[in-house]
Amino acid sequence: MTAGAPDRLDAWLARAAPEPILEPDLPIVDPHHHLWDRGGHRYLAEELRADLEAGHAIVATGYVECLSGYRSEGPPELRPAGETAFVATALPAPLAGPRGPIRAAAAIVGFADLSLGAAVEPVLAAHRAAAPDRFRGVRHVTAWHPGDAIHGAYPTESGMLGRPEMRAGIATLGAWGLPFDCWVYFTQLGDVAAAADACPDTLFVLDHLGGPIGIGPYTGQRHDVFVAWRDALAALARRPNIVVKLGGLGMALAGLGFRKLAMPPSSAALAEAWAPYFETAIALFGVERAMFESNYPVDRASGTHATLWNAFKRVAAGATESEKAALFAGTAARVYGIAL
Repeated sequence: MTAGAPDRLDAWLARAAPEPILEPDLPIVDPHHHLWDRGGHRYLAEELRADLEAGHAIVATGYVECLSGYRSEGPPELRPAGETAFVATALPAPLAGPRGPIRAAAAIVGFADLSLGAAVEPVLAAHRAAAPDRFRGVRHVTAWHPGDAIHGAYPTESGMLGRPEMRAGIATLGAWGLPFDCWVYFTQLGDVAAAADACPDTLFVLDHLGGPIGIGPYTGQRHDVFVAWRDALAALARRPNIVVKLGGLGMALAGLGFRKLAMPPSSAALAEAWAPYFETAIALFGVERAMFESNYPVDRASGTHATLWNAFKRVAAGATESEKAALFAGTAARVYGIAL
């Protein structure tokens, strides 16, 4: 999971004039962004602040783990708690936004090795100690695909969600009242359904629409992938302990190829490409179990932060005010315990 080199992406994104902000007073809770500074890619508090102040009425955000800020000492299983401490230190207080305070990283989703089973509890306690009022969940990435064409930054193996020890760890999250952020590819959605059935007291948050793929062996197969993804997503929607994040299609993984264009796409172009996926997920899950996410800075490869949120608003243009309130803020606030 990487964002493109800032200088090259900045130059590309700057080729298009900034768009007027659509529905500038619609409150937004962005439940999925990252902070990092590695490999020449920087997205820290300063860059986040600039995006949050670009014009949309973002009132709070949720941070999701991305291998940043781990402790360098101590038991290996406890070192990821350093990321929660890193975020709480980087964003210690609400930012002064143009419309009032912005509670950046009001919820923090950290990493814990759920294959520890019930023995993951000391790790959860370490995260909670690092940010007692902000630690809100765990993501243990299980996205895996055979071969080398589809790969990510996390060490994963086949069948992780089916392992008894992993399910014991997921069940422990439920006992602690914490959701499980689940990042898989669309080919693994059946594994998610089985794990959700085995852990009915844990809330699963399906990241990035369940990972439809449009590259590698799936190049040129968008229709077939869409059908397979839609059918698998429909099965997930029948599980009451699963909610879905609407985003992630700006990644290269989706194969939409916006970064290859000479000019960055407009929000209208993004909305046209993304709408079939978003509308399908919303129809299946309902607005109370769906939430828009920026996935920034990863989705920066397809547009600026402001343009992405304009695209989401275009997709939801026909929704009622109460439906928009859920999709843009209410669902995320409820799932991650963010008071509005």
